[in-house]
Amino acid sequence: MPPVDEQLEVLMRGTDFGDEQTRRTMERELRERLEEDRPLRVYCGYDPSRPDLHLGHTVTMRKLRQFQDFGHEVTFVIGDFTGLIGDASDKDRGRPMLSAEELEENAQSYADQAFRILDRERTTVRRNAEWLSVLTFADVIGLCSHFTVAQFLERDNFEQRWERRDPIHLHEFLYAVMQAYDAVALETDVQVGGTEQLFNLMAGRVLQREFGQRPQVAITFPILVGTDGRQRMSKSAGNYIGVDEPPNEMYGKVMSLPDTAIEDYFTLLTPLSADEVREIIGRPAMEAKKRLALEVTASMYPHEQAEAAQAYFESTIQRGETPGEMPELPIPAGDVPEARLDHILVAHGYATSKQEVRRLLEQGAISINGDRATNFMAGLRPGDEVKIGKHRFLRIVEADES
Repeated sequence: MPPVDEQLEVLMRGTDFGDEQTRRTMERELRERLEEDRPLRVYCGYDPSRPDLHLGHTVTMRKLRQFQDFGHEVTFVIGDFTGLIGDASDKDRGRPMLSAEELEENAQSYADQAFRILDRERTTVRRNAEWLSVLTFADVIGLCSHFTVAQFLERDNFEQRWERRDPIHLHEFLYAVMQAYDAVALETDVQVGGTEQLFNLMAGRVLQREFGQRPQVAITFPILVGTDGRQRMSKSAGNYIGVDEPPNEMYGKVMSLPDTAIEDYFTLLTPLSADEVREIIGRPAMEAKKRLALEVTASMYPHEQAEAAQAYFESTIQRGETPGEMPELPIPAGDVPEARLDHILVAHGYATSKQEVRRLLEQGAISINGDRATNFMAGLRPGDEVKIGKHRFLRIVEADES
């Protein structure tokens, strides 16, 4: 195994525990395990609450990959059982419960997307229904006996809901207990998660002690803010960068970040050292941000595609050129309802709804053939070129009716 100090420097980079004492404890315990010079059992769980992942999800995956590269054993846990409840750790209200069918559909795409970061050959994929679904009611009562209601109500989100007299459902308490049991079932050395997961990870330490296991090391990371630079990255907030977004789109969205978010993105989404990051963010903002966009895009796509995305940005955004090549959408010649601007953009994923099309129009963010569009019902015809936002283009071509 690589030297302990080398591993520790990389593995603790970007961590956030909420208080210094917890950080010191976790760092000390991680050092002790690394000094045993053996592959550690490391895992992180992901509830398939949506069918796709965004860059916020990859923060923990990148840390798992670092453990892999040091020779440790990584397990990617799909929370197909915990997902039936949904984690309320980062919510100020209850989450709607998904059906088993919805979870299964979402889970199918999770692992494949995760392998954009993780090494497929060195990753074990498990589903926590394997061990949670076979627990008896007596087993669950036994697990719950190790925790008090007061412990749960001290959590910020539950405390706030309690003060507002918002409902807190009993099954929400059980989520942390089930996640804690994941650590027991896997006999894990290290669990990785977001800072909002710290309570759940520490609950895992409690149960492991009760089951005669050595308590896991909890490693947590701050929440990645979205493209607005304020709220956590979320698809519902519209400030996300999807794992599967095309390179041009990904690069452009990173370039749209406020300057205040650059350092966190470098720290959480790139392999660069702290010294390298300090040197880069000391450069002019545009230069630093372009390096960030290149690093992030290259982490998800081959490097040549990331470089092509950078060239695309420089020509279309910085120099204001219309790209010679752009996605082409064939439609029948003549006036047809399906060729309306709002229909086209929503149907082909350039906007999530007609309401978003209207919002983009109000912001002056859509143009047709170089002219600002104002009518969401505008008809599109073969030959029209549409620009959406700063870096998305679409050319309408005539469909081949032969």
